[in-house]
Amino acid sequence: MGLFKREARVVYEPASRIDLGPASSEVYLRANVKAPRMAGFLAKLFAWFLESRIIGTLMLYILKRDNLIHKLVSNAELEEAPVYVPLHPFDEIEEQDVKHVGSDLSPSELVQQAIECLPRSLDKELSGSNSSFRYWTILDYARAYTSGEMTPKLVAERLIAAIHESSYPPFEMSFFINYDTEDILKQATESTLRYEKGVPISALDGIPIAVKDEIDCRPYPTTGGTKWLHKFRPCTDDACCVKCLRQCGAILIGKTNMHELGAGTSGINPHYGATRNPHDPRRISGGSSSGSAAVVASGLCPVALGVDGGGSVRMPAALCGVVGLKPTFGRVPHSGVLPLNWTVGMVGILAGTVEDALIVYAAIIGQLPSSQSTLSSKVYFPLLDSKKPILDIKFAKYGEWFNDCSDDIRECCNNALDRLHKQYGWKTVEVTIPEIEVMRLAHYLTIGSECSTSLSPHLEKLDFKELGWDVRVALAVYGAFSSKDYIQAQRIRNRQMQFHKNLFSQADVIVSPTVGVTAYPILDDALKTGELDYINGAALVRYSISGNFLGLPAVTIPVGYDKSGLPIGLQLIGKPWSEPTLIHIAFAVQNLYVGDGRKPQVYYNLLSTNQVG
Repeated sequence: MGLFKREARVVYEPASRIDLGPASSEVYLRANVKAPRMAGFLAKLFAWFLESRIIGTLMLYILKRDNLIHKLVSNAELEEAPVYVPLHPFDEIEEQDVKHVGSDLSPSELVQQAIECLPRSLDKELSGSNSSFRYWTILDYARAYTSGEMTPKLVAERLIAAIHESSYPPFEMSFFINYDTEDILKQATESTLRYEKGVPISALDGIPIAVKDEIDCRPYPTTGGTKWLHKFRPCTDDACCVKCLRQCGAILIGKTNMHELGAGTSGINPHYGATRNPHDPRRISGGSSSGSAAVVASGLCPVALGVDGGGSVRMPAALCGVVGLKPTFGRVPHSGVLPLNWTVGMVGILAGTVEDALIVYAAIIGQLPSSQSTLSSKVYFPLLDSKKPILDIKFAKYGEWFNDCSDDIRECCNNALDRLHKQYGWKTVEVTIPEIEVMRLAHYLTIGSECSTSLSPHLEKLDFKELGWDVRVALAVYGAFSSKDYIQAQRIRNRQMQFHKNLFSQADVIVSPTVGVTAYPILDDALKTGELDYINGAALVRYSISGNFLGLPAVTIPVGYDKSGLPIGLQLIGKPWSEPTLIHIAFAVQNLYVGDGRKPQVYYNLLSTNQVG
């Protein structure tokens, strides 16, 4: 690994000396997770021990040592200086088939610019008959409203009935933490009047959009999946991304469920219920943007907002069979988002289609705060209406990392690359990405330290009985990280930013599965306490970390199902500010799988004459 042992520590060679080629001597280190699954009484017992002064200190030291945090990060020797924030200068990237749009345009104007980039044949294709399953799109809703076949108010009434049905037996899907029927109907009535007058604000007018309960959205409190955080931090205004959507006329339908404080990957919340996967309600939806992925997959809305701090948009999107887009760090304004992870978190988009992800991306990238306005002075959208796909795309693939997943996922994702090569002539370049497990640990140190620091003023006043047991364990571990640990992690960040910059000189995107396992079962013992499943957790985050830790854009697209019928996603990680290229490629992938979609077990057809559930 470009390192040699010295008294339970490693010494890293300078990043500039590391060979990133396929014949590199770098060794792929699999996740060294040493912790059994715990829930119920065992989770409570473990939390009690960790919170005790003497026993807890000893146990936390052992946990950090056995999981190689000391050896690979805290005590490591390396020459790189720390990089605390993954800001990337805006460099002009030579991207194919893109359209330059003014960054000073309003959200509704940006939405119109994005729609003009969509294929002209889309109207005909979407209104045609198709026996296979597909999600209703934003343009489907807009056309139904414009033609008078449907109204936003009628959709809202169906939506409210569907949310109510999904919240109780036999479903108990736990999609939402909060929704207000009066507020939904008020927004829908106003939108209906605009359509009746022939003056809709934009194509997003009347479109139901859900918001993760980590993002401020009036009139709801922002709980972060807790029972207490909103008492210390009241929601007084919309987040910037929510304001953009309101300016476009979207109907904000409520706050979606999430893993408490974003401190887990399953989406099991002991306070608001386990968000269940619409493809199989016995299984997890993934986290932490669990509700946002599930409401899109279930047809309740074509798009939802999430926050991605460690794959928290892409993981649940892949597990639920929808598109998940995480933009470049700094691309979307972060004001009004809970400050749980300052340097790794990013507002992201979950959507039924790539086109819908583009439309909402266009809406929310405006109004950058002055402190970030110089990061990307230019905005480009992909011209998806081009008759030919973009040419000569090269995928960087690290074989050992790519293959570190279940057999079904490996086969499905490799098949996707083969199909892309046959259809478009795109090539795969074998590379080596060094120290991936080191990066995962450094990211864990970073996100944990930032979360505990952000919450520390509140935790001092909090009765810990209000916390879920799994989160109590997480906070105990986070609190054990030192300033030395954090700084060492930022030095690792510097190394990885150098590695990835070099990799992107060889290829356009890095390709991988999105997750290492498909959705696993929800066990009854986890419902009231949450669960500690670090082995499955490591498998779920395996491919997500660079997007967050290094601030890179990434997208996941559905590419099939495992033998149990559970969705599988392919992930594309791009150069900073290369969202147009990522969306181009994602759209091409999506086109290869038209007709392959399967209707989830729990699905609501809000635009049909008869609602289906």
